[in-house]
This record gives sequence, C-alpha cells and structure tokens, in this order.
Amino acid sequence: MRELTSDDARRAVLGGGVFACGGGGWRRHGELMGSLATSVGRPVLASVDELPADSWVATVTAIGAPAAENWEIQPVDYVHALQKLIDVCEHPIAAVMTAQNGYSTSLNGWMQSAVLGVRVLDAAGDVRAHPTGKLGSMGLTSREGYVSTQVVSGGNRALHGHFSSVNQGSVQTCDDVLRDISVRTGGFIAAARNPVELSWVREHAAVGAISLALDLGAAMEAAAPDGGEAVVEAVCATIGARVLATGGLAHEVGLDTHGGFDHGTFRIGEHTVPYLNEFMAVDAGGERVASYPDTIAILRAEDGLPLAVEHAEPGMPVVLVAADATKLPLSSSAVDPVAVGECEELMGMEFLRYLPSRGTA
Repeated sequence: MRELTSDDARRAVLGGGVFACGGGGWRRHGELMGSLATSVGRPVLASVDELPADSWVATVTAIGAPAAENWEIQPVDYVHALQKLIDVCEHPIAAVMTAQNGYSTSLNGWMQSAVLGVRVLDAAGDVRAHPTGKLGSMGLTSREGYVSTQVVSGGNRALHGHFSSVNQGSVQTCDDVLRDISVRTGGFIAAARNPVELSWVREHAAVGAISLALDLGAAMEAAAPDGGEAVVEAVCATIGARVLATGGLAHEVGLDTHGGFDHGTFRIGEHTVPYLNEFMAVDAGGERVASYPDTIAILRAEDGLPLAVEHAEPGMPVVLVAADATKLPLSSSAVDPVAVGECEELMGMEFLRYLPSRGTA
C-alpha cells in the first residue's frame, strides 16, 4: 500500500484523460478532487493482494453526460453517497474502486479514502471510460441472485436542491433509474454502488488500472517539454496505442445531449469517430478500425493532451490513436453482451460482433 500524493493526483488526471476517451468526467473537476483529497487527508492505494481475502469492495463514480450544462457535484457528495452505502450494506466495506478511468474518474474514491479511511483499490470496472453503469459493473448484470444496492447524492442545488436516494434491485434496473436521476438533477450525480466480495473483483475487474493511469500520466509529463509529438509517442509507447489519423477535426454529426448522454460523430480525414459520451468506435473506408472496448483517444497535436467531446472545435489539429483492448486490463463488463448490447441499441450500430475474448491480455 502507498499514500497517494499531489503528484499522483496530477498524473492520474493526465493519464486518466487518455483513458477518458473523450468523456470520463472533467479535467478541472479531477484536479479539484485530487487537490482536496491529498490536502484534507491521506488517501491510500492498495492492490488486490494487499487486502484481507474476505474484504468487500464498493464502486464509486459519477453518472451523467459530461457536456450537460447544469451539472453540479460537490466533493462532499461523493463522501455522502459512500457513507450512506456503508450504513445500509450488511458487509463492512474495506475499499472502493472507480467504475472507470477518466479525467476525473481515475480519482474516484480518493476523497472517500481521505475522509472515511477506506482504501482505494488499484482496479476499475473498466480500464477506459464508457457511457453506462452496466459497462463498469464487472459482469454483475448476469450474476445469479445478485441484488444491487446503489446510492446517489448531489445535484444542482440552485435548480433542484440536494438529492439523495438508496436504490436496490437488479443492476440493469438500478442503473437505468440512476441515469434518469442524473438527468432530473442537472446532468450529473455522485454514486456509490454494487458492494461485492474482493474475490469477485479479482476475477472480473480491470486489475491494475489505476497504476496504469498513473504511469501513463508520468510518461506524458516527462515528454511534455519536448512538445506534442513527443507526448503522443509517450502515450503510444506506454499503452501500446497506434496512430490512426492526423489532421483537422470536423463534426460529422454535431453534439446533441439528451437522455443523459452526449451523442455525435467526429471526422478526422477519412476516419469517423462516433461517440456516446465517450468515443466508441473508429470507422474508415467502410471498415471498423477500432471498437469499444478498445481505448480510443483524440490528442491535440500542439501538446498531445487528450481532447474531451465538450471542448472540440472544428479545424483543431489532432491525432487519433487507439489501443487494442486485449493489450490492456480487460474487465468482464467491458465484454458483457448485456451491457454492450445496450450501446448497440442506443447508437444504432454494431459492437457485439467486434468484441474480443477476455483473458488474452
């Protein structure tokens, strides 16, 4: 185990931004959460081998559309959601893990660790960011007899006041309800959910995902003085990514936020990149070049920093990169037919037939 520092927080935001795949929260929010967590307490990162075998783990995250205009999450919301989950859970929760890496989501759990003393587990429901809670649920959608408990806290106070809710039922139903809550409370809300045995996490999560984000951030930081091309090279070398296209960014289909999701498609040369909150595929010449759960990132050519959907501007010089999912930690939920099938319905495009087999990383 090791204490997480302000340097770690900075690198988690940077590396997490690549794994954000255009979504994954917000850079400023991640910087705020990391600064606060490492100032008010001592968040501690633990590997799956450093916790007692009978430990229970909860997933902590935020739910909504990153480009929503009226979202509000206060740091205390993350703590409140977990505290309520601890109160209602029949098992003591020893550690928390993020549902995904991302600009701010790689730091999910750091504030809870600093305030409540739980460990931050070096694992994630998905090594990259994704649009639905089911994609970060470690295959619990199909675990027979599993009853999900999901707590949310937060909301835009000026518009809706503070909202808090405890939800129990199937993972699918609870996730759909939480998505609706996020829309009704301003666009985003903090959550703590799906308490589960450490043994399940070990078998089904993307183990080591936080260390990978930290390592990537450190590599990008070291390369930054040499310019954007060097940062792009550092990204590719660290996560095994390849450059797919370079050039000016265009909106093939403009951004539209509805139903708790950001929808649209970018174009870079001959390559199109459809997104549902996050970049979900790359197509060129009628062929699928990359497909979720591959890590797909658009990097700014000038400095190599990852681009968020909400900050995209037509004509921006960018570099499109992708890393094969089988070369990175791959969770059960990232290849879960139930979870991925929902994305097919939401986007009207195929994903299931491109899914890799888990266990080849």
